[in-house]
Amino acid sequence: MTDIPQQPDNAADSGQRRGIKSFVLRQGHMTAAQQRAIDENWPQFGLDFQAAPVDLNAAFGRDNPKVLEIGFGMGTATAEIAQRLPEKDFLAIDVHGPGVGNLLKLIAENQITNIRVMRHDAVEVVESMLGESSLDGIHIFFPDPWHKKRHNKRRLIQAPFVAKLLPKLKSGGYIHLATDWQEYAEQMLEVLSSFAELQNTAADYAPTPSYRPETKFEARGKRLGHGVWDLVFEKR
Repeated sequence: MTDIPQQPDNAADSGQRRGIKSFVLRQGHMTAAQQRAIDENWPQFGLDFQAAPVDLNAAFGRDNPKVLEIGFGMGTATAEIAQRLPEKDFLAIDVHGPGVGNLLKLIAENQITNIRVMRHDAVEVVESMLGESSLDGIHIFFPDPWHKKRHNKRRLIQAPFVAKLLPKLKSGGYIHLATDWQEYAEQMLEVLSSFAELQNTAADYAPTPSYRPETKFEARGKRLGHGVWDLVFEKR
């Protein structure tokens, strides 16, 4: 069985590490098919964490635009985006085993070659593995909104995290965020607008780019009357 690192429950709350983390660790049931996909496909499509910069061109076997996706859930949208944009390479990061297994299953079933999967805290990956100006794009879709006001400080999209991302993004590269929580969308807009290096591609919220498919999560939210907000900012 392939050994994929598991993040301990208290890793980011121990007081011995920085407060930003890209995930909330949830328990999930790993199906036999998901585990088999990990066992069979991790050597080719998985990327292990290392505390040193990674050569993304070597990892993908080609020198094409690189896009970081943080928090891919079950990976369905990630797989579809990669197929819609075959000229780009996607480094997809999440910590939840079932989602990792499901994305690897989709990669194998659809013969997708332009995704590499990591199971690790994306903040550590950004800090340790990604070189300056190594990314052409960053996708963060439907991060946990932490909707209770006392939990707002746990949200991923805050100025300290964006400040970590920006040096990794090339000039002309973009950050694409999406949320179905209006108050979080307003916070995202405020945070991104506070950086002089970033320019909004829209007056406020952007039309959903054609490459981003509607997820089941998003469709369910719309049925419940939720709006969906996309933000696309470019680095000057």
